[in-house]
Amino acid sequence: MNTIKKNFAELLRYPSAAFGMVIVVILLGISVYTMFAIPYDEAVRLWRGGESVWYQNPRQAPPAWFNVFSAKKLPVSFAMSSASNQSARTVTTDAQGSSEIVDTYTFDFQYDEFPQELALYFTAKFGAKQPFTAITWLTPDGRTINVTTMSLRADQAYRFAQDEKFKRLMKGKEPVEALFSDPNAAEPTPLKGTYQLVITTSTFEKDSTVDTELVLHGQLYGWAGTDHLRRDLGIALLWGTPIALAFGLLAALGTTLTSMIISAFGVWFGGWVDEAIQRVTELNLVLPFLPILIMIGTFYSRSIWLMLGATILLNIFGGAIKTYRAVFMQVKESPYIEAARSYGASDARIIFQYLTPRIIPMLVPQLVTLIPTYVFIEASLAVLGLGDPILPTWGKVINDAQANGAPYQGLYYWVLEPAVLLMITGLAFALLGFALDRVFNPRLRGV
Repeated sequence: MNTIKKNFAELLRYPSAAFGMVIVVILLGISVYTMFAIPYDEAVRLWRGGESVWYQNPRQAPPAWFNVFSAKKLPVSFAMSSASNQSARTVTTDAQGSSEIVDTYTFDFQYDEFPQELALYFTAKFGAKQPFTAITWLTPDGRTINVTTMSLRADQAYRFAQDEKFKRLMKGKEPVEALFSDPNAAEPTPLKGTYQLVITTSTFEKDSTVDTELVLHGQLYGWAGTDHLRRDLGIALLWGTPIALAFGLLAALGTTLTSMIISAFGVWFGGWVDEAIQRVTELNLVLPFLPILIMIGTFYSRSIWLMLGATILLNIFGGAIKTYRAVFMQVKESPYIEAARSYGASDARIIFQYLTPRIIPMLVPQLVTLIPTYVFIEASLAVLGLGDPILPTWGKVINDAQANGAPYQGLYYWVLEPAVLLMITGLAFALLGFALDRVFNPRLRGV
């Protein structure tokens, strides 16, 4: 315990190590929060749900915080519903059971551009007689625009931009632009102020009800933005953190510990055992690692567990075997090893209690610096379209962005957000690993 405290105190002497540790702790905190706040099954359901789940979101919208750095303020998406008591609702019922339901949505619009789209969603409960609704738009300058009237089905969506009749009423103007335009401006300019949407619905049966939902698809959304399927990229950015860290840590632990144990067995038993291990290592070193993973993902399966197993298997007999062997050859000749053999210690006891503990100071820094290597491998496979088809990951976000031409459309957030997270993760573990190397290897402290 005293040795651990001493090494930790020595580690904190390096500002780079402290910085790296802070980032790693933050990443671990995000991972724990994500797994509790968005359970795995829910994350998969959301990510694979498509537009049926994300109908409230605009398509390919940058994050809302873009407005902080922009002189021209872009509209931010929002949704309001009567079921959540976000409308001012009045209900008038006559003696025959017929009702008039008036939902008034009031919102403030203080943006310099027009929204992408405006949509209404109706959920009606009735028997034989369909409810009838009228939609009215009230502008900040006191104008009243009668949008449309229609009979309602049980579930119905009304999108202003798709109403050709309303477009003709607006003299060919795009409906959303016509609703928000300043009539006194020479060029199409949004009129800022408080708007109201009034939905007056008549029902003709007792206990017949209608719920409404107003969705304004702005040009910005959330803290991470959306993709081509309206999905909130925050889901993939959050869940990509535990997936990346888990893959990197498991792969680093699996390869490092297994390589160390195999090397220790080869050195201790020597002879044909050591020769076989060295020949397998030399053969494996000439095999192309990434192309083999690409072949596995292309012709067999893209499961992340299969890729993890293949990564560990292909890296067990790597260059580290040679390094560990050189150290174990020196340790094997130590006096305490001879003493252990003289009192009859078993081969397993000598290997696991006398040989391998001496290499731990070399193992820890290498283990830490290997984690981002495997994180980048998982992301690289996903960028190439060989990521797990179920999981939302950083690499898959970059792959979707590339496939849908995000860089060519100026949607840089779509690529930069996961790319920056990958770089931060790599930087954190690299800084921590280099500092650990200095702590456990005194020869490097002056470097």
